[in-house]
Amino acid sequence: MPRDIPLSNGSFHVNFDARYQMRDVYFPYVGKENHTLGSISRIGLWVDGIFSWLSDWQLDLRYVKDALVTEVKAHRPDLQLRIVANDAVDCDANVLVRRIRVIDESGAPRKVRLFTHFDPNISESPIANCAYYDGVHHAMVCYKGDRYFMMGCLPTPIGYAAGVKGTSQHEGSWRDAEDGHLSNNAVASGYVDATLMCELDVTASGEAVAHTWLAAGRTLPEAAKHHALAQRAPDTLIERTKHYWRFWLSHGRTEFDDLPDSVADLYRRSLLLIRANIDDGGAIIAANDSDITSFGRDHYSYVWPRDAALVAATLDQAGFHEAPGAFFAFMRKALSQTLYDFSGYLLHRYTPDALVASSWHPSVDGGRVMLPIQEDGTALVVHSLCKHLQLSRDVELTHDLYWEFVRPAADFMLVFRDVQTGLPHPSHDLWEEQHGIFLFTCSTVYAALEIVAELAESLGEQAQAAQYRAGANEIRNAVGQHFYDETQQRLAFMLHVEEDGSLRRDMRLDSSMAGAFVYGLFSAGDPRMVNTMRAMQQQLENRLPGGGLARHTDDYYHHISGNYAECPGNPWFISALWMADWLTETGDRLAARAWLEWCVAHALPSGVMAEQIHPTTGEPLSVSPLTWSHAAFVSSVERYLSSRPPARSRALGRTTLSHSPQRPQPARSVV
Repeated sequence: MPRDIPLSNGSFHVNFDARYQMRDVYFPYVGKENHTLGSISRIGLWVDGIFSWLSDWQLDLRYVKDALVTEVKAHRPDLQLRIVANDAVDCDANVLVRRIRVIDESGAPRKVRLFTHFDPNISESPIANCAYYDGVHHAMVCYKGDRYFMMGCLPTPIGYAAGVKGTSQHEGSWRDAEDGHLSNNAVASGYVDATLMCELDVTASGEAVAHTWLAAGRTLPEAAKHHALAQRAPDTLIERTKHYWRFWLSHGRTEFDDLPDSVADLYRRSLLLIRANIDDGGAIIAANDSDITSFGRDHYSYVWPRDAALVAATLDQAGFHEAPGAFFAFMRKALSQTLYDFSGYLLHRYTPDALVASSWHPSVDGGRVMLPIQEDGTALVVHSLCKHLQLSRDVELTHDLYWEFVRPAADFMLVFRDVQTGLPHPSHDLWEEQHGIFLFTCSTVYAALEIVAELAESLGEQAQAAQYRAGANEIRNAVGQHFYDETQQRLAFMLHVEEDGSLRRDMRLDSSMAGAFVYGLFSAGDPRMVNTMRAMQQQLENRLPGGGLARHTDDYYHHISGNYAECPGNPWFISALWMADWLTETGDRLAARAWLEWCVAHALPSGVMAEQIHPTTGEPLSVSPLTWSHAAFVSSVERYLSSRPPARSRALGRTTLSHSPQRPQPARSVV
C-alpha cells in the first residue's frame, strides 16, 4: 500500500498509508530504524454506542499548500460526523503532532471518544519491547534500550491500555478499544502495543478539537521534553512547521512561464517530498515505503549512490545547495569502504548512517573475481559533486572533497577501462538486472571525466585535466564505434563481452538510453539519438488505458498485465520524464509539457509519485513515494523552463509522440 502522506524533519520520519494509518516511524535517522516495520497504528472513534476506525471512513488525504503538514478529511454519513485532521512532524523537535477536529452533522450535542493507538516494533523487532502508562506525564511510554516513544493527548486521557499482541488470543490493545472502553492495564512487555482514550463534547452542529502526539528520544528525559512541548502548545508546533516549510520553499523558483498551476504545485510538492526523504546527516534515501519488504524481503531505505546523486543534482538545479553539500560529505565516508586493495569506487548501496548495506551484486563470475558495483553510481556522484561546486561556489567543500573524493574516483574511472576499446569495463546496470557495458554507464563516466577535467584545470592540475579529457574523448569515440548499429540506425542498450573478448550489441530498448543526450555524450538532435528516442516512443509505449512508457522492453518487475505486446512493462515516471527532457531539448515543448501533465494526472491527490503505476488503473505500484521520481519531475520542469526551441528542431521535423500520453483521472477515491 503506498505511503500517501510522509512527514519528516530530517531525523524523525513518519509515513501514513492510503487509509490514514501510521505505518512507518523512523528514528534517529530518516530510513533507520523503522520502529513499526509497517505495522498498523490506528485512530478510532466511539459515538452513540458505535465504534469505528478512521480507516473505514471516506477519506481524502492531502497536504496543506506548500508545507509538510497534512490536511486529511474524513466523513462517516451514517454517524453524521465529519473530521478534518492536520498532522506535522515538528520542524525542530522530534514529535509528531496531530490536530483532529470532530464536526457534528446531526444537530444534537454529542460525546465522542477518541482512541489513539501505537503498534511498535522498537529497533526493528517486536521482541523485548515494553509499554506502560506514565501517570505523572499522562502518557503511554513504549521503549527498548535507548529508544523511547511517548504518546499523549488532549483532553487529558481518561483511559489507557498497554496490550500484548502476536497471538490469536492477544491481538493488542486496539481490540480492547472496540467496545468504547479501555482496560487501564498499566504495563506490558514483549510483543506490545499501546492505546490512549480521551473524550470530547461536540456541540450541536458544532465541533470540538483533540490533539494527540508521539514524541521520540534516545532517553526518557529527551522524549519527555518533546512530549511536554506538544502538551503545552500543540497548535503552535503545527503552525510553526507549516511556516517553516513555506519559508524553505520561498528560496526556490516562483515563476513557471506557460506551465499550468497543477505542474507548479507538483514541482513544489516534489521538493518537499524529496527533503522529507533526506536525513540531516546527508543520507538521501531512495524510498521509505516498508511494504516492499513483502516482495523482496528487503526495503528501499538505503542510499543508492546513483539515485542520491540525481536527487542532489536536482536540488542544486533548483537552488537548494545545503542538503547536497551534506550528501557529498556523507559520500566521502562511503568511498573508503572498498573490498580490495585499490579504491575510488562506490559500492551498491549504503545505510543511512554511512555503513555498507546489503547487496545482491556478486563478487565472482564463473570463478573470476569482479567488482560488485554499478559504475554509474560512482560516475554520477562525481558529476553531481562537481556541478554542486560550480553552482554553490563552496570553496571549503572543494578543499575537503577534491583530493579525497573527486580525484580518487576520477582516477578509478580513468583506469577501469578496456585497454583495446577504451570503454568502461563491465559492471551492473542501473536497474541492477544485468552485467555488461551499458550506454547509460558510458554516458555518465564520460560526463564525470569531462567535468572533473574542468575542475582540475581550475585548480591548476593541467596534466591531470588532460588525462581526464583524453579518457572522456576515448569513451565518446568508442561508443560511436561500438554502440551504433548501421542496420537499425540507432544506438544499442548494452554490449555483451563474449568469451573471446569480442563485443556483441544488445539492441533491446531501455529508457535509460536517454542518458546519452542527458549527459552530453551525443546531442539530442544527433540523428543517432533521434532514431533511438523515436524507437523508444514506439516500442516502450503502454497501450493500455494508463498510458505512459515502460522502463524497458519485457520488464518483468511487478509486471501486471502479462501482455508484453500491449504493455512492455509497467509505466515508470522516470521513463516519461526522460522522454519529456528529449522533447524539450529538440524544441517540442508542447509534447514535453504533455508528459509533465501526465505525471500530474498519475500522482496521488497528495502529490506523491510512486516508482511505477498500474498500466490500466494508474494505481501506484512498488514503492511510493520514490525520491527519484520526484527529483526527475523537478529536473524536467527546470529543463523545460530554461530551454529555448533550438533552430535545428525545424530541420528535424516535429517530434511529437505517435500516441500522446493518456491522462485518465487519478484512480484514488476522494470524498
